[in-house]
Amino acid sequence: MQPEFNFFQHWYPLSPVEDLDPKRPTAVTLLGLRLVIWKPKSSETFQVFLDQCPHRLAPLSEGRIDDETGNLMCSYHGWQFNQQGICTHIPQAENPELVSKNQKNLCAVALPVRQQQDLLWVWPDAESSLQATDTPLPLSPQVDASKGFIWSSFVRDLEYDWQTLVENVADPSHVPFSHHGVQGDRKKAKPIAFKIVQSTPNLIEVITEGHFQRTITFEPPCRLEYAFSFGDDSKRFGFVAYCIPVSPGKSRIVIQFARNFAKTLHRLTPRWWEHISDRNLVIDGDMVLLQQQEFFLQQRNSTESWKTAYQLPTSADRLVIEFRNWFDRYCQGQLPWSEVGINVSPTRNINSDRQQILDRYKQHTQHCHSCREALLIVQRLQAVLLIYFVITVCAVALLPDGLQLQLGLPLIVIALLGLGAYAWLRFWLRPRFYFVDYIHAYR
Repeated sequence: MQPEFNFFQHWYPLSPVEDLDPKRPTAVTLLGLRLVIWKPKSSETFQVFLDQCPHRLAPLSEGRIDDETGNLMCSYHGWQFNQQGICTHIPQAENPELVSKNQKNLCAVALPVRQQQDLLWVWPDAESSLQATDTPLPLSPQVDASKGFIWSSFVRDLEYDWQTLVENVADPSHVPFSHHGVQGDRKKAKPIAFKIVQSTPNLIEVITEGHFQRTITFEPPCRLEYAFSFGDDSKRFGFVAYCIPVSPGKSRIVIQFARNFAKTLHRLTPRWWEHISDRNLVIDGDMVLLQQQEFFLQQRNSTESWKTAYQLPTSADRLVIEFRNWFDRYCQGQLPWSEVGINVSPTRNINSDRQQILDRYKQHTQHCHSCREALLIVQRLQAVLLIYFVITVCAVALLPDGLQLQLGLPLIVIALLGLGAYAWLRFWLRPRFYFVDYIHAYR
């Protein structure tokens, strides 16, 4: 009997640290557990609690950071908790000793956390904190400034399951087709020869040969890394995708893109521009395909397994097969939703609303500090340009006839250019923070 894989006793990155707001609590879900991320004023690191106040189970993510104590305050009755989860204040307590004598029962559930490689990591099992201390983080060797690497991060919530996400990232042969014109070219698609280097309960590693060597590593449950090298092997690049199980039919991807060359270009390219022009497009190219693929596989699961539902005849499918076999062998082909009280229906309904499936704002922009700030600037620029146009037209209309041509014409030309800039912001740039339909037939 193979040992069962315990999803709760592993480290997961919840978010890039730069995207977290230290001034307010942030709600996030991991393995069906509602969590709250917050930063005590006296601490350099964020903390993660279960998102339940021990008093009446109100969500702590709707709370606030108290201005005086720097502790997390529940907005329902004002209970406060320090960074260890210990209750420090109950406004309704008739006697202060009530808090000090019952601290063990009044605690919020604090989870082990770490901040490393610019990510906030959490261990979702509070009962095995000693094991968490002894377990190394699944870090990428490419995200290391001491080796000359630079990197950028990206996070997005996805409308399909964790296993679908892992299977997709582990499949490079879809790139020329799903991402044609973004990261690939369908006319240049070629067979991919995989060689399994190792396959154990804790690591699957494969390599591919070609114009440049590619190593793909899957370290369960979340790290899936691509490492490329070309030329004299001095230029290296790749990415590490952390595949996060959120809830049935939902997952989150946290990606770090790393390279050891073209560093000036990296510094000059705004992070938000990279997200709206490339990163989100890649996710959009997969989203509808994968959600519907997952739906069809679930339909068939009632009568057959993936081994007969899928047809996987080529070498390019070997890593998908290896992952699926690992998932069956060590996880019985399912995530531990029942352990957190979630009942999963055999087949979930398919979502046909493309605006909801490809909702960039809900899935990415609201989580990304760079995109939130850029969107705010865009909105303010729109208002300024529109107000400037209206004021200029009115002012020119009031000018004496002799000045309307000499002074008024240049002002109107500038105002019209501003109106053109407003139109570009309003109808091209701003929508890219919210929704862009991805239709493969037009690409």
